Amino acid sequence: MKLSEKSRSRQDYLKAILSLELNGAKVSTTSISEKLKTKPASVTGMFKVLSDLGLIEYIPYRGAELTKPGRTEAISLMRKHRLWETFMVENLGFKWDEVHEIAEQLEHIESKELIDKLDAYMGYPSFDPHGDPIPDADGNLCDRRKLVQVNMLKQGDTASVQGVLGSSDTFLRHLGDLGIRLGLVFTVMRVFEFDGSIQVEFEDEDWNMKEMTWSKKLVEQLLAELK
Repeated sequence: MKLSEKSRSRQDYLKAILSLELNGAKVSTTSISEKLKTKPASVTGMFKVLSDLGLIEYIPYRGAELTKPGRTEAISLMRKHRLWETFMVENLGFKWDEVHEIAEQLEHIESKELIDKLDAYMGYPSFDPHGDPIPDADGNLCDRRKLVQVNMLKQGDTASVQGVLGSSDTFLRHLGDLGIRLGLVFTVMRVFEFDGSIQVEFEDEDWNMKEMTWSKKLVEQLLAELK
């Protein structure tokens, strides 16, 4: 059965609320409006619908919070989205900046059997191409890595790139142009106090040592794990 546009919109709201909750941010009409690029009045209306369906608890002027059923549905959407992104990158040759919009469509497929088989086919991956953890079949979302933003690193630190905060296509393409990829191990050679940029050293894909300066804007959007 084809999912109606109304149902898809409700699911998009649930996923947006979950994303804010996981980041510890307040779920307000303003934050959802900015995230989904819609009018605050539309958000208020959808909050009322989701509340009537028992998917969120909503108190006007105080914000919204997922109920247990709402969180279960939102986690399921996140799981499908991240599994499809992983499949497209690892099995279909897509680049990590090309998969988000397609996964936005595929995440609304309802078949649990399909998703479970997709997960098993790929060997139950723990993280998607952007470094985000993938919920398991029971809805557990766990990330035991100790990640820090790269702009917090100090001279002499060695770390590996494990995720990104920015997900725009232009940002991801920029990372690709610079040779920055998940798992890249680098050493901070120098931190420039004046503009917040850092000089790093790393091996490229051809095993050649490279030195590069990463801008403040870039390193604020990169997540790494210290070695």
